[in-house]
Amino acid sequence: MRREHTLPAVALTSILALWGLAVYVLDVPEYIVPSPLHVARTFVRDFGVIARNLVPTAVESLLGFTIGNLASIALATIFVHQKTVEQAFFPLAIIVRSIPIVAVAPILVLMLGNDMTPKVVIAGLICFFPTLVNMVKGLSSVNPQALELMKVLSASKTEIFFKLRLYNSLPYLFAALKIAASASVIGAIVGEWIGSTEGIGALIIQATYNFDTGLLYAAITAACIFSVGFTLVITAIERRVVKWSPEIG
Repeated sequence: MRREHTLPAVALTSILALWGLAVYVLDVPEYIVPSPLHVARTFVRDFGVIARNLVPTAVESLLGFTIGNLASIALATIFVHQKTVEQAFFPLAIIVRSIPIVAVAPILVLMLGNDMTPKVVIAGLICFFPTLVNMVKGLSSVNPQALELMKVLSASKTEIFFKLRLYNSLPYLFAALKIAASASVIGAIVGEWIGSTEGIGALIIQATYNFDTGLLYAAITAACIFSVGFTLVITAIERRVVKWSPEIG
């Protein structure tokens, strides 16, 4: 096992051991903070319930991730080619981003109903802004000499975009996608908190009201596992696609 895998595993094991030791030494009641063993037993015992609720959360996350990132890539492309549009709307995008997603979620639920739609929109919104900022940066930060060469060779805007700008933006894009992968899960869960009868968010609320901390921590663990797995998939794709680093300066 490589060092980059060994160190996180050792750190996680150490944290779990300290957690379990602190609960035992301080004699903390399980309904306040359960031990890692109690969480593991609950995870196994209620695996069916957890897995059943993870499915809608995963679907909402994946749909929000896809829609949010495609929309941000499209808008970043417009911004790069239309500077007037960028100057007009980019500050507005930053202002909208400053509004806490927890404040936006109830509004979207009231507007879009209590089905999957508002959860997908919330997940998409939380993915949208990091990718938009990174894509604008990546599409704009092309090598001036390479850009001048493309123009000398009479390359069209389409050719410059696909052969130079998009190529240059990939490291920026994947950096944003790795953030968006975990953020989309958070967005879906926040949407489920506002109004839902299924999903990890709904299960967390239910476990909290019932003082079932074992199930609460197990549900959070399931969300973490999915989030980490999602991020690792994006990282694996990045390693196959991106073989260089952007010039930042």
